[in-house]
Amino acid sequence: MTAPLRLGVAGLGTVGVGVVRIIRSQAALLSARTGRDIRITAVSARDANKDRGVNLSSYAWESDPVALAKRDDVDVFVELMGGTDGPAKDATEAALDAGKDVVTANKAMLAIHGQALAERAEALGRAIRFEAAVAGGIPVIKSLTEGLAANEITRVMGVMNGTCNYILTRMENAGLPYDAVFQEASDLGYLEADPNLDVGGIDAGHKLAILSSIAFGTRPDFDGIELEGIQRITIDDIRQAADMGYRIKLLGVAQRTGRGLEQRMQPCLVPASSPLGQLEGGTNMIVIEGNAVEQIVLRGPGAGEGPTASAVMGDVCDLARGLRLPTFGQPAATLTDAPSARAVLPAPYYLRMALLDKPGALAKVATILGNASVSIDRMRQYGHSDSTAPVLIVTHKTTRAALDDALAEMQKTDVIASPPVALRIESV
Repeated sequence: MTAPLRLGVAGLGTVGVGVVRIIRSQAALLSARTGRDIRITAVSARDANKDRGVNLSSYAWESDPVALAKRDDVDVFVELMGGTDGPAKDATEAALDAGKDVVTANKAMLAIHGQALAERAEALGRAIRFEAAVAGGIPVIKSLTEGLAANEITRVMGVMNGTCNYILTRMENAGLPYDAVFQEASDLGYLEADPNLDVGGIDAGHKLAILSSIAFGTRPDFDGIELEGIQRITIDDIRQAADMGYRIKLLGVAQRTGRGLEQRMQPCLVPASSPLGQLEGGTNMIVIEGNAVEQIVLRGPGAGEGPTASAVMGDVCDLARGLRLPTFGQPAATLTDAPSARAVLPAPYYLRMALLDKPGALAKVATILGNASVSIDRMRQYGHSDSTAPVLIVTHKTTRAALDDALAEMQKTDVIASPPVALRIESV
């Protein structure tokens, strides 16, 4: 048996503690499956005295993660601190420069700095592995880089933030408004310290940028993603979608078009009978479509100690076996810049608006849609309240550009009480 693989773990939160527990409880299994022992030699975190529920006394302690990354008794630097810049990025770069491989769960760092880090790692003959950065315990990175390597990927989409999926399904199942479920999620500790990372779609957008890069051979481009969160979704939207056979999900979609790479993270309606439509609670789901494999669906827990630590250890095991791949599935120098494209493929849309209770208001809206070549498939008007009339419209397939033109014209009129909500109805 070869020499042990020695880990330095920076960050001892939920995931870091999970990694410690797996290595301790599964030592024999890991050794049998990789051909060498896997050991933690040193750790780093903000507070050395915090009780984390595991005994860390057998590991060397470094208060500075950069110092940990440079230690001679560390072969693989495991970065579980998080953060786009600062200590996480500094320590990752220090580890690569010191000849270490890196395993990370840091989607924000990779979405923003992934190209530069990949180039640095590959120039130094090192590897960066990051299965835990996307969709928790679901092995989607390995699926794209290995199992589906022979496919030309045509579309990647999915539910990539369990907190948002929890909020939307809880609103539906309990009949509660957004604000009440948001507070409930906060009280349960489901939200990030900055809740907008979750409900604003930013966390999921980071994950989509990583998947897009691997799927389409492009440089990670978080800034090219159309981002829209779930804050404007109401319980009425959820009920009305259900009446039409749909459910609302914060859906990430990436696909190549004739105009460039389309990347969007936004609330969409999906058929309630589809795999995505049936997804409940904090579970994640990734759908991958390729020219040879057609469509596969990956479903599983998107966060939590066990699932995310499992993904970290999958990467560690690959490094223990000597498996090294380019960071984003192909050499960083071959990744291309793809022009960003807004959603250009036609799709039906769900529109919700509140019209002022004036004669001819609905006719005026219908005329504006018609003038923009947006045809109406279905329309419902609900009971009046406070001098407004809630109206729901489902369009036939149209482009977002045509719809935006119509929405802009509507807001110039004197019949719209508040800005309309427009949600794409996604084919799955």
